[in-house]
Amino acid sequence: MNKEIATGNWVKNVIVRKEIDKYLIDGKDFINEADISYRLAKNVDPSPQQIRDILQKSLDIKTLTPDETALLLNVTSVEMWEEIFETALEVKKKVYDNRIVFFAPLYCSNLCVNNCAYCGFREANALETRRILSMDEIKRETSSVLREGHKRLILVFGEHQHSDVDYMASAVKAVYSVEEIAAQSGRPTSIRRVNINAAPMEIAKLKILKESGIGTYQVFQETYHHQTYHEVHPLNTLKGDYQWRLYALHRAMDAGLDDVAIGALFGLYDWRFEVMGLLYHTLDLERQFGVGPHTLSFPRMTPASGSTLSSNSPWHVSDADFKKLVAVLRLSVPTAGMIVTAREKPEIKKEVLQLGCTQTDASTRIGIGAYSDQKTESDIDKKQFTIGDPRDLDEVIQEVAKMGFIASFCTAGYRCGRTGETIMGMLSHCDEGKFCKLNAVLTFREYLSDYASDVTRQIGESLIMKEIGEIESMNYFKNKPHLLQKFRSEYSEILGGKRDLYL
Repeated sequence: MNKEIATGNWVKNVIVRKEIDKYLIDGKDFINEADISYRLAKNVDPSPQQIRDILQKSLDIKTLTPDETALLLNVTSVEMWEEIFETALEVKKKVYDNRIVFFAPLYCSNLCVNNCAYCGFREANALETRRILSMDEIKRETSSVLREGHKRLILVFGEHQHSDVDYMASAVKAVYSVEEIAAQSGRPTSIRRVNINAAPMEIAKLKILKESGIGTYQVFQETYHHQTYHEVHPLNTLKGDYQWRLYALHRAMDAGLDDVAIGALFGLYDWRFEVMGLLYHTLDLERQFGVGPHTLSFPRMTPASGSTLSSNSPWHVSDADFKKLVAVLRLSVPTAGMIVTAREKPEIKKEVLQLGCTQTDASTRIGIGAYSDQKTESDIDKKQFTIGDPRDLDEVIQEVAKMGFIASFCTAGYRCGRTGETIMGMLSHCDEGKFCKLNAVLTFREYLSDYASDVTRQIGESLIMKEIGEIESMNYFKNKPHLLQKFRSEYSEILGGKRDLYL
């Protein structure tokens, strides 16, 4: 059997229709475009009092309704947007305190059977040099990432039979098997959390992925607008099935993967509609499973190899509108983590970190094998898209520390059972952020001792002392002296050379 026939047979068996139909409501999916358009149209000219009432609801850590979100999206007053921006950061600090979680993406394969109009990986792009990493190559990539100081990875795969679930599971295990020595301290270090950005799968395959030990499973709908979706994802491809992708995370929840991540690629359609789509996705997950997404992502489309659309979309999102959509998402889904990526340039990334974002990547390389084989990174033809912030981890950490944010490499929640419904409950009651603060300090202390430059270490240690002072003065910990005692003990042990301690 030749390769084309084998790939064709694989494609035919990927989509399982009954694993779409079970989630539909009267045969329809949850993205009701007429309803979204109606709410955006009717909720114009909101009064300042209406907006302030909505802001207070967000501060009470309650998911907003579609009408409330539409009202925020229709604000025109510059002064009211400033109130929205300030409240977005306040909500983030209330739920997650002032830490920023760092991670790195690791691209394992650019083999793909799809033809997405905006993506350099698409099958029809003859400019792309195809490559799939071996397990040894994945280990080398992991070693390179570890030498930067990372503890979290998100593995990224094209959709292809050669990078199907068995390959993914093996890649996860390969990553977890790697141990490196920290440059400054000589202490052993390894990746503690592997997330996955991959194509939709049937429930049986998702169970295999869960057993491999992944954290969050991430699938972006790209655009929630049906017509636009079909225009940029040809119907004769796997990704052309809108509903198979839309319910990818519902299937993940049914498979026991209770930390799921949604996202849209902004620039494919109207940004206000996409914000509403992300909210509707959140609400349907909450309706069917009682738990919304662990994280939201909102990358903007950037130029990609061989793609005209990626550079010339009529729906390009300006920096000003990007700030608005980030703030509205923060307020609409106050318990969700929010990820701003290296697609964004440093200056805009810095701004939106102050609008409620909780995670970002650094020292990012998106070529296949690009961490250990730097020459691939200089070749635009080998890129899925263009990044705006190639700075190394230490430089970005130094910047956020100067802003008063503490860098976190925490993976405690996943190992302590604080996932899914448990973590969402703790986030809504503003309890999880207290643990975030403790674990951020512990993991930042590790980074400063193991990897930081002299300047970053000096700035970071000053920030840590400030954080510890806040922890010592918080009534929450005064009422839980056992937590405070354990934190003090673990901090001292980390200073003494122990690693991977958490609460």
